[in-house]
Amino acid sequence: MDFELSPEQALIKDSVDRFVADEYGAEQRLASTGGEPGFSRAHWVKFAELGWLGLLAAEDDGGFGGGAVETMIVMEAFGAGLVVEPFIPAVVVAGTLLAAAGGAASAALLADAIAGERIVALAYAEPRSGYDPVSVTTTARVDGGDFIVDGQKVAVPYGCAADTIIVSARTDGAVDSTAGITLLAVDSHAPGVERRDYVTCDERRASQVSFAGVRVPRSAMVGTLGDGFPLLAESLDRGSAGVCAEAVGIMDVLVRSTVDFLKTRVQFGRPIGTFQALQHRAVDMLIQLELGRAIATHAAAAIDDGDPSARSAATAAAKAFIADAGRFVTESAIQLHGAIGITEELPISQYVKRLTAIEHEFGDAGFSLGRYMSAMEQNEAAQGGPAFG
Repeated sequence: MDFELSPEQALIKDSVDRFVADEYGAEQRLASTGGEPGFSRAHWVKFAELGWLGLLAAEDDGGFGGGAVETMIVMEAFGAGLVVEPFIPAVVVAGTLLAAAGGAASAALLADAIAGERIVALAYAEPRSGYDPVSVTTTARVDGGDFIVDGQKVAVPYGCAADTIIVSARTDGAVDSTAGITLLAVDSHAPGVERRDYVTCDERRASQVSFAGVRVPRSAMVGTLGDGFPLLAESLDRGSAGVCAEAVGIMDVLVRSTVDFLKTRVQFGRPIGTFQALQHRAVDMLIQLELGRAIATHAAAAIDDGDPSARSAATAAAKAFIADAGRFVTESAIQLHGAIGITEELPISQYVKRLTAIEHEFGDAGFSLGRYMSAMEQNEAAQGGPAFG
């Protein structure tokens, strides 16, 4: 695997790093999260001007033509800067889903999204679905040339800011079947759409959205009837890989901040970093960071390779590992900082909250490990051999 950045990727990294360093301090973040919609609209416009909103769209669609590696470059920097703008839900998840779906309606939505004129969110989780995107009870029945949508979605990231919500609805099949899932682009202000917004543990925004007899034109279908799950699965894998990269950026800051603290905090007449037990813990944190970076890079490469089975296995493995590694790094950072590690005034507390939220986005460690085992069994069966030997 070639880990060298291309000249184009290096330019992306440079522009994102400069943005975070020059325009994204603690005061700007506090101002953004303190009001509605929980992020800076001005920053979002700048993202459009810099071409980041079209980073993953094809050049024919007005985008950059990037992939999961470009996403990783951006999200590591966004993690280090605790950038709150909804890049993952709106660009990495919803944007790539629209690009993969094709069709005139999806192309029009994508063009507006790339221009920064429309924010699109994906609503797939339900009150009883857990992390499983297959468990869909929201229904869409055909009524003339329209669909009538009924159901409820939960944990819609930045649903408060979304102009359009892509909803997974069941048009056929059993509740736990991958067949029969249709994706529909619903106007967030359409009659029958009700939203309850709330602040998450990391001071971001999410929504519970209900659909009661919402009329959606057939032209708003994203992809084909009853065959939306492959599009949904790929977009969620891309989102999962994206938050893994964000977690790497956060862990990097936590490791460096903790090492700096150990060098400057004096106890018993000398810096506590001279104590061997604390040195060992800091090394363990660094090991988890570098292992996380390696597995996140592998997941990005697997996505760009285009094999759905390999993509599913790699992203699930990365998410499972990152969830556990992130917990170890956050707990260690808090402990090595002593009592001040849990205070709001200390910057690491904000990183700890975000990393805690990432642990549960797109599936926690247990769910992700189950996905990995299932993907490996399917790969083994497809190759004609017994699963796991």
